[in-house]
Amino acid sequence: MTTWRKSKFILQSLGTLLGSLITAAGIVWFLAPNQIAAGGVSGIAIILNKLFGFPVGRSMLAMEIPLFIASTLALGWGFAARTFLGALTLPIFVDLLTPYLQPATSNLLLASLYGGVVTGAGIGLVFRSKGSTGGTDELAALLHKFVGLPLGQILLFIDGLVILGATLVFGVEKALYALITVFVAARVIDLVQEGIISAKAAFIISDHSEEIACNIMTRLDRGVTSLAGKGAYTGISRHVLLSVVSQSEVSRLKEVVYETDPQAFVIVTDVHEVLGEGFKKFN
Repeated sequence: MTTWRKSKFILQSLGTLLGSLITAAGIVWFLAPNQIAAGGVSGIAIILNKLFGFPVGRSMLAMEIPLFIASTLALGWGFAARTFLGALTLPIFVDLLTPYLQPATSNLLLASLYGGVVTGAGIGLVFRSKGSTGGTDELAALLHKFVGLPLGQILLFIDGLVILGATLVFGVEKALYALITVFVAARVIDLVQEGIISAKAAFIISDHSEEIACNIMTRLDRGVTSLAGKGAYTGISRHVLLSVVSQSEVSRLKEVVYETDPQAFVIVTDVHEVLGEGFKKFN
């Protein structure tokens, strides 16, 4: 293994550990003490804690071990390697943190919102580090292999069953709060993986595309890509310019375009992550 690969592996492992720790904190601070079972193995463990008094972390670990063994046998060591660290450490962190972290709030709305934010941030960091927290991910992967249904549908079905169980145990109101947590966590996971909106992509259609491209490159010092385009109605061929700029440069970009061609057609759209010259480096 090269030095670069070793460094990358260490960083990914640290990211997985930190993400698991953050997820565990969200469960201990917000979800478990307020009996918000927002799907997944942690949701099942919260239900079991209510019914039988089992510690949440140990219940998660007890469910995780057979799932991990089954997924390793069925899906191979590659899947197991990505799953092992997060799946093992998350339940351990939950039980380690429980004696020291007091519930942050007893307000169900706040608990569901911030529980979603914190657990979503942790899981998003794990995913960004090329890891997994295991649990229902493993069960979904197994069912996908043997049943053939899409992973997203399987995960949605499993989480739905967990929330249905929470409805029977905790009542409808807490199940509704659990749905809020699921929604918020999903949005935060996407945000962590894709990044906060940091740039804008502009598509520019004009009869003066060469002049506009030259002005963007010289006045904004931004690159421009010229794409071949053709009007579906007119049949006229034109160049479509693509340029990615920072949010603070959008006004200047529009000024450059409309000074050159007031009739230009411009589409500006959000970009969550840009890798390359002038923006972030790939890691």
